[in-house]
Amino acid sequence: MEEKRKYPRTEIDEPAYVSAGGSVMSCVIRNISEEGAAIDIENPAFVPARFRLVMAKGASVRECQIAWIQHKRIGITFVAVPQE
Repeated sequence: MEEKRKYPRTEIDEPAYVSAGGSVMSCVIRNISEEGAAIDIENPAFVPARFRLVMAKGASVRECQIAWIQHKRIGITFVAVPQE
């Protein structure tokens, strides 16, 4: 299969949190690149189209949107936040 991503993904196994609308759900980041990631989450149906991904290590926060869902794995793209 041909790789179509601009940036290579790094395989990781890092706990994180999906935060949206006052609710927080735990997830695991399976791989990550400069422009997106794949996460595993127990109930993908409860994840909104746009949300914040809070990484447990380093406490970084990224604005995200869903690119695809397969079973309990969600592919996400990082959304650029306008600088004020």
